[in-house]
Amino acid sequence: MSVPLLRPFPGLRPAPRHAAQVAAPPYDVLSSDEAKVLAAGNPLSFLHISKPEIDLPVGTDLYSPAVYAKAAENLTSLIAQGVLVRDAKPCFYVYRLGMGEHVQTGIVGGGSVAAYDVNRIRKHEFTRPDKEDDRVRQIDSCDAQTGPVLLAHRNHPDLKAAIAAVTKAPPAYEVAAVDGNTHAIWVMDDAAMLNTVTKAFDAMPAIYIADGHHRSAAASRIAKARRESAGKDAAHESFLVVTFPIEEMKIFDYNRVVKDLNGLSAAEFLTAIEGEFTVEPVAAQARPAAPRSLGMYLKGQWYRLGVRNPPPADPVARLDVSLLSDRLLGPVLGIADLRKDKRIDFVGGKRGLGELEKRVDSGEMAVAFALFATSMEDLIAVADAGQVMPPKSTWFEPKLADGLVSYPLDWR
Repeated sequence: MSVPLLRPFPGLRPAPRHAAQVAAPPYDVLSSDEAKVLAAGNPLSFLHISKPEIDLPVGTDLYSPAVYAKAAENLTSLIAQGVLVRDAKPCFYVYRLGMGEHVQTGIVGGGSVAAYDVNRIRKHEFTRPDKEDDRVRQIDSCDAQTGPVLLAHRNHPDLKAAIAAVTKAPPAYEVAAVDGNTHAIWVMDDAAMLNTVTKAFDAMPAIYIADGHHRSAAASRIAKARRESAGKDAAHESFLVVTFPIEEMKIFDYNRVVKDLNGLSAAEFLTAIEGEFTVEPVAAQARPAAPRSLGMYLKGQWYRLGVRNPPPADPVARLDVSLLSDRLLGPVLGIADLRKDKRIDFVGGKRGLGELEKRVDSGEMAVAFALFATSMEDLIAVADAGQVMPPKSTWFEPKLADGLVSYPLDWR
């Protein structure tokens, strides 16, 4: 039996009165220390599951068996207390995410592992084995997928109609996160509507991973390991996803800061980059207003850089992040591997250009580069071509919350 591209499942969710206490930031945006502070005095916080080291002695190895065992113990405890409750039958869930005036509304479901394996759920990043291993162990220990993968899809009229119908009623719960973003969940359990939504997704040639490549890869590994002892339609053949219409997604810029000028003086550096970029000093922050334009902050001065030569047609090579790397970071500053070179760091655009100024003015960094945000269409072009983006090419906001819906792996 083939598994649909997206299918309903009996979600494990907080009882409405506990939703605000349970909801937590994604596990990978907080350090252990930050998570411990945020969860202090709140035993119901999902951080006790997603960052269980906060309940273990300081200095515990983050990848020790005790950490994964603690996650499972804490999850079991919240279920036993009735804080987390499993729905009686498979459902889809509508997730509305708000950040200021920006709102995006999508579907929570079980994404097909088989579709991921054949690249119908399409990737645009490499994964690291150590991070995959961590997610595999966490999922295996909890027997549940507790961290949703963020996906994007091209909208479909039947999906729009189903979401509109469900959201006429009040949500099952709505919570405000510590960053001020809002998260609302509706339960979609009408059989006819579930069938309509399933068919709408099945009609799509592909949907796209925005954030969560390691969680997706881990789900595939879990399914492969468990497949021999269960049928093809078992719970492990799907993984927890939240998918939003492409036009509602918001990508911020992902900027770069570099520790030194590779032995060059500031004047020598400016001369060295003029072959590939126009260089114009400006009085204010040089926030790029369009692709192929970059901002640069050096010794208290902002510059506007323009790409001199036309970008190539290749969907990866034409990205602004690639043009910066291929025409400046590599040949001038000697930074060839963004993943490994410790001279470069990355700053999510939500922190603003003031953060770039701060890092340079403090002397920690020598130069900063502000980029125009990668577009969703650029991401899709890369994924459709079966290629991968450079590291730190996209910064999605607002972020999903952990704990609002989890995917148990023991349902049939």
